Parts: sequence; C-alpha cells; structure tokens
Amino acid sequence: MIVLTADQKRSTRHGDRVPEALAALQDALGRGGGAGVALPFERTVGDEIQGVLSSPHAAVRAVTALVRLGGWRAGLGVGAVDTPLPESTRAASGPAFLAAREAVEAARTSPTDLRVVHADGAPHYGEADRARQAESALWVLAVLLRRRTPEGWEIVDMAETGLTGRDIADRLDISPSAVSQRLSRAAFHEGRRGAELVEVLLAEADA
Repeated sequence: MIVLTADQKRSTRHGDRVPEALAALQDALGRGGGAGVALPFERTVGDEIQGVLSSPHAAVRAVTALVRLGGWRAGLGVGAVDTPLPESTRAASGPAFLAAREAVEAARTSPTDLRVVHADGAPHYGEADRARQAESALWVLAVLLRRRTPEGWEIVDMAETGLTGRDIADRLDISPSAVSQRLSRAAFHEGRRGAELVEVLLAEADA
C-alpha cells in the first residue's frame, strides 16, 4: 500500500485550501474512490489530508494533482497497513502511515516538497533503495509538471482522454501542427514517461 499525507504550505497566509485539494484529488482519482484508491482522501487534522492508495498509478495521479494545484508538500509512505481497513482514513493505522508521517515532515527540506519513505526502515540516504529511486524520479517529474502553463495543462487534459490531434485541433479551433507544438511545450510525452518510471519504482518498492 501507499499512504499519501499532504500538508498545506503557508496556510496562515493563504487560508484553508483543503476543500480545493480534496476536490482536485477526487477529479483526478474518481469521486467516491476510484480504481487504486483503498481509502479516499480526507482531512485528518488542521490543514493536512491523507489517503490510502493500492496502486502506484493512483499515487502518481494524486501527486500530480497536488503539484498542479501548488502550495502543498507531500509524503508517500510505502509498506503495510493494518487490516481490515476501516471506513475512514483517520481511523486507519500501520507501518505505512508512520512512514508517510516521516516523509511529509522530511518534505519540508525537499527541493520539490516531496519525499518517499519505505516502512521497513530502509536507509533513505546511502544505499540506493527503490523508495529513494522512486523519490528521485518523482522529483524530476514534479519539476517538469511545474513548468506547464494553464494552456499546457488544458491540452494535456484533452490528450489524456484519448482525443486525436485533429480532434483537439477542431475543439480548440487551431491547426493540428499547433496542437503538436503545444503538447511539445507542455512536455506531454516526457511527462507520461516520467510517470511510468515512478510507477514502476513504487511498485518495486511495494513488492
């Protein structure tokens, strides 16, 4: 399992953005808990949110949603959780939750506000374990995603639905070559490859 704990940055300055983050996560993962969501995200305490994900794909989508929103630091705890799972994330427990707590606290010193910690206590620095490799790949992906403009996110959203370049061109009333240029500027293909790499490494860390 992957427990994702996220903490709002500078909440006293920007106000409570938890409802906004929960809505973004619901859109990214599916309302009511989509595929790969063991326990949906909810507010745990203050300006902190937490969810339990059963697939690396869902974890990457969740992190992507938070990076796109901006203003959040996140920690991913990889490992076991106590079963049976309760109905609420707030009532759940287990080693992965402790790892997520360690990760979100460590995210305060991360250049990308992201950390990944394995619940078995594998060294976070030193010997390269899969969790640290997943973290490294996630950092690179986050840097790429933060360079996208609103225009870039719009066209990526459309491309991810399976629309062809011509379909997108017709909807935006632009040329197919302009669609290709926008996708290139948004690093669409690089982002997909980066997400795939993070998913593979998270799966190996959670094996």
